Amino acid sequence: MSDTPRLVVFSSLFPHAAQPQAGVFIRERMFRVARELPLVVVSPRPWFPGQGLIRRLRPGYRPPCARHERQGDIDVWFPRFFSPPGVLRRYDSLFMALGSYATLRRLKRAGYNVIDAHFAYPDGHAAVRLGRWLGLPVAVTLRGSEVPQSRRPALARRLAEVCARADAVITVSDSLRRLALGLGLDPARARVVGNGVDSDRFQPVERAQARARFGLPAQARVLITVGGLVERKGFHRVIACLPQLLRDQPELHYLVVGGASPEGDISAQLRAQTRALGLDTRVHFLGPMAPDELKWPLSAADVFVLSTRNEGWANVILEAMACGLPVVASDVGGNREVVCDARYGEIVPFDDARALTDALARALARDWDRDAIIAYARANDWSGRVAELVALFRRLRAGLPPWSTP
Repeated sequence: MSDTPRLVVFSSLFPHAAQPQAGVFIRERMFRVARELPLVVVSPRPWFPGQGLIRRLRPGYRPPCARHERQGDIDVWFPRFFSPPGVLRRYDSLFMALGSYATLRRLKRAGYNVIDAHFAYPDGHAAVRLGRWLGLPVAVTLRGSEVPQSRRPALARRLAEVCARADAVITVSDSLRRLALGLGLDPARARVVGNGVDSDRFQPVERAQARARFGLPAQARVLITVGGLVERKGFHRVIACLPQLLRDQPELHYLVVGGASPEGDISAQLRAQTRALGLDTRVHFLGPMAPDELKWPLSAADVFVLSTRNEGWANVILEAMACGLPVVASDVGGNREVVCDARYGEIVPFDDARALTDALARALARDWDRDAIIAYARANDWSGRVAELVALFRRLRAGLPPWSTP
């Protein structure tokens, strides 16, 4: 039998034809690993009889997808698991494991030998079950949803079970590593491996050209946020700051890049808020964009802002920096670890409207060293991260401790 790790990437959040932006950050990371190691993706999909009837009333509800897609050179499988809405949620990880078992067993017979799960619950919890049933080592990556989950006693117990049973736990920020240690994780099985940035994809383009593309005045001052249009991302908190900011920056505009996501869609509320504040000509809803297109709105902007409620490691911050933007972000999750120096931006308390407004005013008025910001982003490219992950999977396949002792 080959000693080469052959990975099963296990995540219920993964792009597919009906939701091409769902879990892009997981694909960005693991498809780079696929250049070094063979892998396949298993993305369990929630299902129950009659859910198509709900879609008639809520068209975006659990959009259907094929059982299999070929994404580039990678096979992506979408097994279904029983998940009635609003009930029996305590059994999500069990049903996810049961629904995925046949697929994982078939893949094991085909030579796949390491499970790489993303998010501790329910995905990681299901993955450690599957690892036990099939005799496969399991690595679980914590990505930020664990923070609110850890505040609920029942879910905190399940997170602790994942920390106790996974062969390795990867966290995308040190704040998540500390959370996992507090849940009982052995430090020897924990490692921070942040996400990287693709500096070939994310690089500045000529500003005047970028602004012309979106109809922005050449002399404008421009804020931008990129993300799913959900409450957590805080677009509404930024919009609320704009009337005050416009007093000193009368040419201010705000670019909103994103659309509905599996987490929700508050686009109607954001548009209503914009109308109520008389900002229709200042807030520009650009919709979702493919990663290859994001350099254009980012290059049109002066400052990136992310007033988010919760993050693990916000890839989009490094992507904005790679286009030369300073960042104003809320002090949650790993944001302070990314914006680690005042040369790159400012961290503000979460949900403090005054602090956010003042920080944005300072950022808009400041002359930034954009070359230094770009250099910092490029120093955080994917190569080092991928090397760490490949080394981990090789050690798990060999039955060794997940990380060698320094």
